[in-house]
Amino acid sequence: MNAPDSPTASRELVLQRLIPVAPEKLYRCWTEPALLTQWFTPPPWVTPHAELDVRPGGSSMVLMRGPDGTEMPNRGVYLEVVPNRRLVFTDAYTSAWQPSEKPFLTVVLDFEGQGGQTLYTARALHWSEADREAHEKMGFHQGWGIATDQLAALAARL
Repeated sequence: MNAPDSPTASRELVLQRLIPVAPEKLYRCWTEPALLTQWFTPPPWVTPHAELDVRPGGSSMVLMRGPDGTEMPNRGVYLEVVPNRRLVFTDAYTSAWQPSEKPFLTVVLDFEGQGGQTLYTARALHWSEADREAHEKMGFHQGWGIATDQLAALAARL
């Protein structure tokens, strides 16, 4: 995490939890489409489809659907992939190195093993303070918190 006075601290949202499962289980839930669709969105939203090419430069598309049928495709590209340890991806690109219309964030996920448990840290780095504020108002802490609870529950069953 960035120090409070770092250049990106004002554009960052962070969720951190100690989850009682091994890092590789959490990593699988993030990198296998059939698992990701089971936990990714807090109800009443659902994730009916995910395409994940988990490698640096590989693209992803995660489709979220709201209770009214509104669909939100989330496209991005993986920047860093360290199996069972770290994933970094951004919506600044939609596939390969095609720039997106409006980049919003880069996500840094760290899975730090601690004696059969995982210190899970999810950092959302935004392009601007306004984007961070908008994400916070959209319910970042509650939404990502619920999704993380769902992630932990699914990983515990693997």
